[in-house]
Amino acid sequence: MKRLVVLGAGESGTGAAILAKEKGMDVFVSDMGEIKAPYRALLDQHGIEWEDGKHTEEKILNADEVVKSPGIPLTAPLIVKLQSLRKPIISEIEFAARYTDAKMICITGSNGKTTTTSLIFDILKRAGLNVGLAGNIGNSLALQVAHEKHDYYVIELSSFQLDNMYDFRADIAILMNITPDHLDRYNFEFQNYVDAKFRITRNQTKNDAFIYWSEDPVIDRELHKLRLGATLYPFGNNEDNTGRTNVAYIRENDLIVAAPQAEPLTIPTGELSLKGKHNQLNSMAASIAAQILHIKNDVIRESLKQFAGVEHRLQYVATVRGIRFINDSKATNVNSCWYALESMTTPTVLILGGKDKGNDYSEIDQLVKDKCHTLIFMGLHNEKLREHFSALGYADAAEQPNAENRFFDTDNLHDAVTNAYHAANEGDTVLLSPCCASFDLFHSYEDRGEQFMKAVREL
Repeated sequence: MKRLVVLGAGESGTGAAILAKEKGMDVFVSDMGEIKAPYRALLDQHGIEWEDGKHTEEKILNADEVVKSPGIPLTAPLIVKLQSLRKPIISEIEFAARYTDAKMICITGSNGKTTTTSLIFDILKRAGLNVGLAGNIGNSLALQVAHEKHDYYVIELSSFQLDNMYDFRADIAILMNITPDHLDRYNFEFQNYVDAKFRITRNQTKNDAFIYWSEDPVIDRELHKLRLGATLYPFGNNEDNTGRTNVAYIRENDLIVAAPQAEPLTIPTGELSLKGKHNQLNSMAASIAAQILHIKNDVIRESLKQFAGVEHRLQYVATVRGIRFINDSKATNVNSCWYALESMTTPTVLILGGKDKGNDYSEIDQLVKDKCHTLIFMGLHNEKLREHFSALGYADAAEQPNAENRFFDTDNLHDAVTNAYHAANEGDTVLLSPCCASFDLFHSYEDRGEQFMKAVREL
């Protein structure tokens, strides 16, 4: 009997354990943290042995194969020990894909992947397809393969998940963009992160599709280095880019999508439910995928007009005393914040900060200077923010309260929201777009966004 050890008992780990149990394997689950009650209950219900608060090596090192949580770095001592023993270590997605023949539509990128994934799922649901949502959002792919058996899966993939995928093949792979992120996980080498993202194209053949933003310089550079097996479907702001004809693009004020063997789709950009230039790109990628799957343009158009967006991504919260509050807690890197600022049309108070991942804030310098009169730093360690934006001309409000451009230094969300509220003028926008991970003060970016919205509603 094959012994499978699952490290990490969150959504993906619990799902992998249940699928393995149903396939007749000897399963053991180990989590160094505390396993949440719903997952403990699921493991008990399926008769799966588990432990939390520790890793018992004698129960782990005898594994035939290990499914690792994406959150566990490859440099963790237990992982290094398993590798020294030549134990195969894979992701939950890799494991689950062995047991389904469903079409896999996979999306990655530094930014835009959650919105694009959710939009594709919405289109496929409207088309009446038997589709599941998995990966970074939705339910565990493994659990769905065990219990639901969809014909299609739309899967958001992080670089951490892609790191441990080897034989998996995406029928449709989408790469939205690549900007520096998670450099602390990749030895502060940007190329290591780039290589992880491009693993989404691994094992693809000419019968598979690779959809990508043609105007991303990093993607363009890699495509000149690599020989991909998939059929390429570029999209961008213009019809042509560096000698390639984009499958989707903007012409005047229309978004046009014209995948081969599909009737061209035209929709005025003003009719898109998702606003901003970045969301036009998200809409292009999703529409190309839908056309490849032979979904009617009327269905695609309906979704593009009605899709409500995702929580914590440029989410309107409330207007208080003429001040609009926007929750963009999902902006966990600098480039995400760039897109959020780019979409702002009013003077802005920007709340940012958290767990820095090797960020280079200079990417947002010009937008900050053009749009933000006040910055609110919100984190346990704001020294890097203070230094960077002081050099940009922002004064410490504690020292120069009447400065035209100033920043407030806070270490909690309540003070951040209160300072932002008092610093804003009628007609301004207060934007939470942190540039950073949430783990210094919050359990997750969702927790950060929920607390922000609660604080706003209490003003």
